Amino acid sequence: MIRRPPRSTQSRSSAASDVYKRQVHGGTPEHEFVSMGVYSEGWYSVPKDIFFSFPVKCRNGTFEVVTGLKIDEFSESKIRNTADELIAEKEEALGLEGNNE
Repeated sequence: MIRRPPRSTQSRSSAASDVYKRQVHGGTPEHEFVSMGVYSEGWYSVPKDIFFSFPVKCRNGTFEVVTGLKIDEFSESKIRNTADELIAEKEEALGLEGNNE
């Protein structure tokens, strides 16, 4: 038997999808940005090749990561810790943890 997610989960998922579509396709207001999970290219010292939340501006169905924002030491340490956790989870999921080959 296939179980469907609860309606509240479906509603949240639908709302998140609507916001995403509105931001990416409708664009973000001038001088504003939103946070979006993006495949990292090394911005803000986040290692490449993991998905991470970055500030982005959206225009014409595409996005661009906002660079150059000042990050305080506390936030930088939280970003580093979160990135380390994501890398560990990725390695575990791919069976790479502890594999030195």
